[in-house]
Amino acid sequence: MDKKLVRIITTLVILSMTTLAVGCGNTGGSASKSKGDTIVVGSKNFTEQIILGNIMADLIEANTDLNVKRKPNLGGTSVCAEAIKKGSAGNGIDVYMEYTGSGLADILQMDPITDPEKAYETVKKEYKDKWNLDWLKRWGFNNTYTLAVKKDFADKNNIETFSDLGKMADKLTLACTMEFAERDDCLPSLEGKYGLKFKDIKPMDIGVRYTAIDNNEVQVMDPFATDGLLISHNLKILKDDKQAFASYDAAPVVRDDVLKKHPEIAEALNKLADTVTDEDMQKLNYKVDGQGEDEAAVAKEYLESKGLI
Repeated sequence: MDKKLVRIITTLVILSMTTLAVGCGNTGGSASKSKGDTIVVGSKNFTEQIILGNIMADLIEANTDLNVKRKPNLGGTSVCAEAIKKGSAGNGIDVYMEYTGSGLADILQMDPITDPEKAYETVKKEYKDKWNLDWLKRWGFNNTYTLAVKKDFADKNNIETFSDLGKMADKLTLACTMEFAERDDCLPSLEGKYGLKFKDIKPMDIGVRYTAIDNNEVQVMDPFATDGLLISHNLKILKDDKQAFASYDAAPVVRDDVLKKHPEIAEALNKLADTVTDEDMQKLNYKVDGQGEDEAAVAKEYLESKGLI
């Protein structure tokens, strides 16, 4: 065969193989995704939120073809609310977990609502009307304020509810944050609903309260219902039998423009709708705050245990 013809054939074969390789490399991978297919998931700046942000990111990654960028530990409620209003195109975020009570009081500047259904429907409507943001289905747990006492103290005094506690509150000292003491939907609401008056009230930082109740310096404290340290400190959450505290049900909030383009996000995140209990969230928080585990690892392990990733 002519040497020139051989060279031509060889060149054509090499070009064909290169084209085939490039084509195969573009199927199914991130390179095949169009510009804008990255979803930015944010979170507030505390343990529970960072865990939830990672859970949402993992669910989207495992159940869609989308890329996910994580922005944990952004700041408080107002910071995350502003970030999602901007959207990822404006260096913000597309998705984050919010609580109905925070949405009502901190963002909408509305009065607290103790009825869970009414609180959810209100924030869902207002966020859509004002900012075109969608609340997805609630995940099941309520990160509201509550009251807690030592388990042995509760057993000794037959205390199960806030009403039970009210019968002896004038002999007890409450450790609480300054915010709890001053917010209308916290201590003032508690006093109004139950006529409850403590012997003394000691405002303290969050971590110090647990030490104080361990040392019997106080008998009652004001944790959130999903605090992980409730487990390690062997505390009993009391039932808010007259609903003094507002509902803080958790649900993902997503930009409507993102959801219209990628409805699969809702399907992925709604896999945990009505499945996560207060106790579940306590345990996840405890793994980080009590046992020093990494938030991302805790999130992944939880989803694996549920068979969701």
